[in-house]
Amino acid sequence: MDKFKRWSKRKRVVFLLLAATVVLYAGMILWHTFKPLPEGVSFAGDLQPISSLDMVTDLTYATDKEGENRQTENEIFDSIYAMINEAEEFVVVDFFLVDGFYEEDEGFPAIAEELSETLATKKQQNPDMPVIFITDPLNKGYGSYENEWFKKMRDADVEIVYTDLDPLRDSTPIYSGIYRSFFQWFDLGGEGWIPNAMASEAPKMTIASYLTLLNVKANHRKLVITEKQGLVSSANPHDASGLHGNIALQFTSTPLLNDMLEAEEAVSLFSGGPKLPRVQETDEEAVYEGQFLTEKKILDALLTDIAATEEGDSIDLMMFFIAKRDIVTALIDAANRGVDVRMILDPNENSFGRQKSGLPNRPVVQEMVEDTDGKLEVRWYNTVVGQYHTKAIHIKTDRSVISSGAANYTERTLDNYNLEANLRVIATSDSELTADFNSYFERLWNNEDAEFTVDVEEYQDSFTWWQRWIYSFQKLIKVTTY
Repeated sequence: MDKFKRWSKRKRVVFLLLAATVVLYAGMILWHTFKPLPEGVSFAGDLQPISSLDMVTDLTYATDKEGENRQTENEIFDSIYAMINEAEEFVVVDFFLVDGFYEEDEGFPAIAEELSETLATKKQQNPDMPVIFITDPLNKGYGSYENEWFKKMRDADVEIVYTDLDPLRDSTPIYSGIYRSFFQWFDLGGEGWIPNAMASEAPKMTIASYLTLLNVKANHRKLVITEKQGLVSSANPHDASGLHGNIALQFTSTPLLNDMLEAEEAVSLFSGGPKLPRVQETDEEAVYEGQFLTEKKILDALLTDIAATEEGDSIDLMMFFIAKRDIVTALIDAANRGVDVRMILDPNENSFGRQKSGLPNRPVVQEMVEDTDGKLEVRWYNTVVGQYHTKAIHIKTDRSVISSGAANYTERTLDNYNLEANLRVIATSDSELTADFNSYFERLWNNEDAEFTVDVEEYQDSFTWWQRWIYSFQKLIKVTTY
């Protein structure tokens, strides 16, 4: 204290300003990392009866590792267009990424154009019908522009709700603390002039938009709701994602539809959007049971289901990203107690034509194989184009438990940062859904009619120490894109 008093007035002022800045920065980090969630976020519905449920898939594959004779089987968006066309009372959709921008044309389907046209036409033909599109602000360049597909829908009076991400917790605290303390208060808008990271042909962005983007947070949900059916998916209506591998679950269950509408209404309301309609609930024939889960509630249910497995049970995992420590540990423990654990994973080799580092999957796979002495089995999807973007698990005990939807197995998706949505389904071991998941997995695992997957050594042979070091460092400081 005496030393402080001996300082000059200017030196003391500078010190106090620096101290206040550090306190403000630390306070911003702590508050926005642990603050209360908006009401309705991290939702767990009750187990509801489902009268019908279909597994719908997209796959792109080849007859060899080099990608010759590439073939595509896309079903998900055809099902979505049919749902929209058949709706009579309302349509609610929530999709993360919606655009038709890309660098090189690989024969991508025009999903953004067809979805926006389908919704715009639906609204024009039924002007009194609620048609509501909830989406991520990525699709307006975080305020830099309105893309042509959303403009088309808005011009047709489709109600567009851009999710307000500010009330959500911050998943990149080191940067977000600076952003919250300083950048968010300055108006750095105006005309976009910086090239768009999504594609060179996409509209340019402003500095303010890029500063917002670097928070790396999102409404990552992918779903459709009408008064007749619901669909929960891993697929984005994004042309350059049109050759990705994805899975969707399409179902009929009025109580489950209302659970989805309740969870989506929470996002709409804190983002300045409308209340959502509800359906008249009817008695359902319980062929299956289903539970709508969002954010961390997906993780809670998943860990419970994995923990319930015993020697002789099996787990089939199909996943784009796996890095969440709780899940990695749970799967290692399951394999070591005699559960047959098999995983088909994306090799994290490319992202829309850009080379990737193999993170996070390759260091995680290395750890899981080593810690189970090879009892846990892994095959990489042969990504001849696109990515294996699926997010699904099939847990087989005396019944089947399936969880599928938008959520990767990472901290950002499962620790109440991003908005995510999965459907958890309970089925009998002899059900049609169980058979469909088994057939799908075995087809890919055994390369029944194409070169769907490759041996784990195909990518692990090139594993280097720095990948694990970078992965560990990223986890520590929470600066990742996954």
